[in-house]
Amino acid sequence: MKRIMTTAAVVALSAGMAQAGGVERSTQSVGILFEKGNYAEVNIGGFNPDVSGTFALNRSSSGDMAPGYGTYSLGYKQSLNDKIDVAIILDQPIGANINYRAGTTYPLAGSTAEVNSNAITGLVRYKLPQNFSVYGGLRIEQAKGKAYLPAVNVSAFGGDYLLKTSNETDYGYVIGVAWEKPEIAARVALTYNSKIDHDFTATEWGVDPTLLGATTNGFKTTVPESVNLEFQTGIAKDTLLMGSVRWVHWTQFDITPPAYSERAGQGALVEYNNNSTSWSLGVGRRFNDQWSGAVMFGYEKTQPGTTGNLGPTDGYKSVSLAASYQATDNIKITGGVRYVDIGDAKTNVITAGTGGEFSGNSGWGAGVRLAINF
Repeated sequence: MKRIMTTAAVVALSAGMAQAGGVERSTQSVGILFEKGNYAEVNIGGFNPDVSGTFALNRSSSGDMAPGYGTYSLGYKQSLNDKIDVAIILDQPIGANINYRAGTTYPLAGSTAEVNSNAITGLVRYKLPQNFSVYGGLRIEQAKGKAYLPAVNVSAFGGDYLLKTSNETDYGYVIGVAWEKPEIAARVALTYNSKIDHDFTATEWGVDPTLLGATTNGFKTTVPESVNLEFQTGIAKDTLLMGSVRWVHWTQFDITPPAYSERAGQGALVEYNNNSTSWSLGVGRRFNDQWSGAVMFGYEKTQPGTTGNLGPTDGYKSVSLAASYQATDNIKITGGVRYVDIGDAKTNVITAGTGGEFSGNSGWGAGVRLAINF
């Protein structure tokens, strides 16, 4: 049954993410804490979305504005004794790569944006009586971003708009509680991830035709808090039912550079009007001592209202397949693929009281995990 558990994690984590407008790139799972003994893993994944829309006023096409991207994560877990486990996780909680193709008549043609992050999370788990355990730890997160908007896109600007932020490192925390019944491979884990506030220095160009050079000011962006519920249970011999529910407080997240907002009167560069709840449910099956597989379905509801032009997606439906091969007693290799039907979205006003309409979009992801027990 343990072989299937790791397969399930790869299905959920390594086969590409497409959530919250493409910004979220990690589910922040704590599953590594429940691996037996001492354990290490390396995950490499990629996602290739195809996201395009039309400007509602003249029906001009944006072209594919969401380039593919890669992700990675590392994890290490050690049992200190029969009561205490520790783990460390390196991942990329958020990210974005936006590129509206130049040379089209779409109002945002030529606009680009990037958000990059890395996080290290240290966790400690303490086992209580009656199969309960509590866990918690510290998350250290680094983030930075940049954006470019040609002058034609924002009439208040005297030239092309360019934003570069400082590279900031800040802190949050993780707390949770879990219950297990090993006899049937059952486990429920409830985890709270705190928000992390980043105080950036923004360097902005092109916000005022009367100014030469750049303006520099500070602003705050919050990577939002979230709650994860992860569960699994055996339902038949060599068969596991598993799933998760993840809530993210996305209304805490916005990127509002001071000069862009105040001098150019443009408001937030990126913001979300709704929070999100993502669901996943699947089944894993062990075929023999070496091979196991899993299938997982995912869903996030499309929300009312509009989305930002630097993340024109809203909700999704997905299906993932994975297979694990037990190469030796201590080494396991798992691969997974994921298809995502990306939710339709209407974007915020671009010009003349009109925004964009994005529909019929999708993406493919793939991932590989190498896991070692020792």
